Amino acid sequence: MEATAPAADGQRPTGALSLALSGGGARGIAHLGVLAALDELGVPVERLAGVSSGAIAGAFYAAGYPPREVLRLLLATNVARLTRPAFSRLGLLGLDAVEQLLARHLGPTVRFEDLRLPLTLVATDLVAGESVYFSEGLLLPPLLASAAVPIVYRAVEYQGRQLVDGGLLNNLPVEPLLPFAAPVVGVHCNPINREARIPTLRRLVERTLHLAISANTAYRKTQCALLLEPPALRHFRPLDYGRAGELFDIGHRYALGQAAELRALLA
Repeated sequence: MEATAPAADGQRPTGALSLALSGGGARGIAHLGVLAALDELGVPVERLAGVSSGAIAGAFYAAGYPPREVLRLLLATNVARLTRPAFSRLGLLGLDAVEQLLARHLGPTVRFEDLRLPLTLVATDLVAGESVYFSEGLLLPPLLASAAVPIVYRAVEYQGRQLVDGGLLNNLPVEPLLPFAAPVVGVHCNPINREARIPTLRRLVERTLHLAISANTAYRKTQCALLLEPPALRHFRPLDYGRAGELFDIGHRYALGQAAELRALLA
């Protein structure tokens, strides 16, 4: 686990924050930059909630992985190998390779209770049409479900439910954090690009999903004591994994620029 650096002004923060980490595909790599900045600023995190790519970033951080190490793991991963066709009636791609990768680094039987920080993950129950929150028991099934984009990936069968990407109904999971005293900071990686060009059907599908999912975050943003939404992320697409370094740097720089606001929440 990466040691927490002291604050630049020599004063240690007296409280801690809760973080809600949105989904966003490759844009979610910016979460790692934000988490690295919090460590460098000496801003402690008390608990996390995440969905989709935010769930993966939150799980590694809660397990004690330094954010820059997670970035190195990502850069060393062939993302194309994680999209092996399954051609089932519930999705085009399987999650077996993703599961093996997560199990290798987090442990195949890791439980929420094993993590160094409390973590809540959200998935969507396709049949019940509702969000489902997980914060105890096995970690990997809810983690895979939280990131299983509907139609693209097979639904994850767990606890008698058909589970897919939690961002479908809740792409900024603040609800599990609100009952606690720590201020909630939302990290949202999906700013709308109001100058976007839509020249192809693929771009049209991406834009439609982006707008639909963004709609469910509007009220949740107002529930945050502070919202971190790096505007530069609007220029990136959900599959821009080849630009991981840039995405990390955007989140990192943006969070460092919010140092005063973050420390004010700890007073």
